[in-house]
Amino acid sequence: MSHHYSGPALGFPHGDARLDLTDLYVFGKPGDDRKSILIMNVHPSFSLEPRGPTRPDPFADEALYEIKIDTNGDAIADIAYRVRFSPFAGGVQTATLRCARDAQAAATGDAGDVLIEAAPVSLDGTARVTEAGEHRFFAGWRSDPFFFDVLGVLDGFKFGQQDFFADKDVCSIVLEIPNVSLAPGRVGIWARTLDGAGGRWVQADRGARPAQTPFLTGEAIAAYTAAEPADDRQFVSVFAHSLEHAGGYAATDAERVAATLLPDILPFDHRRPASYPENGRALTDDVQDHFLTILTNGKVTTDFVGPHGDLLADFPYLGPPHAAARFATPQ
Repeated sequence: MSHHYSGPALGFPHGDARLDLTDLYVFGKPGDDRKSILIMNVHPSFSLEPRGPTRPDPFADEALYEIKIDTNGDAIADIAYRVRFSPFAGGVQTATLRCARDAQAAATGDAGDVLIEAAPVSLDGTARVTEAGEHRFFAGWRSDPFFFDVLGVLDGFKFGQQDFFADKDVCSIVLEIPNVSLAPGRVGIWARTLDGAGGRWVQADRGARPAQTPFLTGEAIAAYTAAEPADDRQFVSVFAHSLEHAGGYAATDAERVAATLLPDILPFDHRRPASYPENGRALTDDVQDHFLTILTNGKVTTDFVGPHGDLLADFPYLGPPHAAARFATPQ
């Protein structure tokens, strides 16, 4: 189910839905080979355990939302786009976007050059877009583009063609960036949330490839969430164990397949069309069919659901939220 419930026991990191990184999408801007689109989705609108809606305020003001880009293949960030939010007060929230480079990008913190300040967060069906130079920015509630029969997989892969996310919402951070900011060829991209409520930045969630957390159990979930992609080699054996158990892989095959899933970085070359898992991730890529095929060693290859029909042709590309009225007023 991607990273929608990446905390312990199908919960949220640090018990806060606003810190839950659900999905990362990376693709070239349609009709413009000079730009690329980065989408970081967080805060699912619905909880599985306990089952019901999550909180109405979109983003945590004591958190940092970050997209990291490795331009030289060492799994260490050379560029970091960082977003901080104001407190949610009177039904209003704003965002500040910064860009850090080199050593500052690899560090933990909210430093960086300010690109956009006091951008309005969208709380209803209207997409409030902020532009500054070569960058466009959106933050707010949107229709969740992720599609998967979650209840079917929890019921032993008995799929009923029911897309659990068809009527769900998510909080989105959408960036349009110039390709000159990226390397000439392939880069690696991942996202993370950091919790600053305790007085220092603590990584709450991170990821790039969808559906990584189902390979983790017990204490490995916390260790993986706290780690950096450059250190992901340590988790190959954990992933391999899950593949042996779930898919009946031989030990050597499980290790080989697990190694292809790590480090948890999304490769992207803006000169090529986006297509998961080889190059970025488009909004319509059926990533969960890919996940099921790997997890079950080819025994299950589809959940019989497909992309949503409310995607937009232009920025911010995600459809308006389903429950705009509920989110517009603090409760």
